[in-house]
Amino acid sequence: MHVRAYLRASTKEQDASRAKADLQRFAEERGLKIVSWYIENESGASLARPELFRLLSDCHPGDVLLCEQVDRLSRLNAEDWSKLKAEIAAKRVRVVALDLPTSYQLASVGDDFSSRMLDAINGMMLDMLAAIARKDYEDRRRRQAQGIATAKADGVYKGRPEDAQRNAEIVRMLREGKSWSSIIAATRCSRSTISRLLQRVKEEPEESLAE
Repeated sequence: MHVRAYLRASTKEQDASRAKADLQRFAEERGLKIVSWYIENESGASLARPELFRLLSDCHPGDVLLCEQVDRLSRLNAEDWSKLKAEIAAKRVRVVALDLPTSYQLASVGDDFSSRMLDAINGMMLDMLAAIARKDYEDRRRRQAQGIATAKADGVYKGRPEDAQRNAEIVRMLREGKSWSSIIAATRCSRSTISRLLQRVKEEPEESLAE
């Protein structure tokens, strides 16, 4: 059994490794060793998370996926959460989250009957917390949209200022045909930013692209 730690933050401005010490402490208190760390800045509401799926690809049956909270693993809608659960089940990975005490015993090897019972109980708790995390995500998005609408109505909404220097570098790399992965690694931008800037590049007049 190997313990693999997963750390996630939603934006590049946030510190995805913030909870690393807490996960390390949890493992040490139980005599466990974390063999690898998987850290990324991606939305928990999206399945497009390279590090999470690299973790699952590296796993062997019985390995532990250790995370700080269930919402680090999922803020997915019901359909995408089912897909992720199916992938976890296919790899026979045990999910242990610091905010889910029922999962702690999964970090130790037990007899087959006890393991199956714990898996069943933990699966129900994971479903519940994943649903709560999704609702929290949707509630925050709704409140944010309401706040923006109010600000626009009052004429005070300006939106997030564009990082012109970074975006110019991304556009340059897109024109050179660089891969999205290399652009993300170099600029720490999100995939949505690349998609938006790629559309901007496509809409540029041909003479501009020839410069």
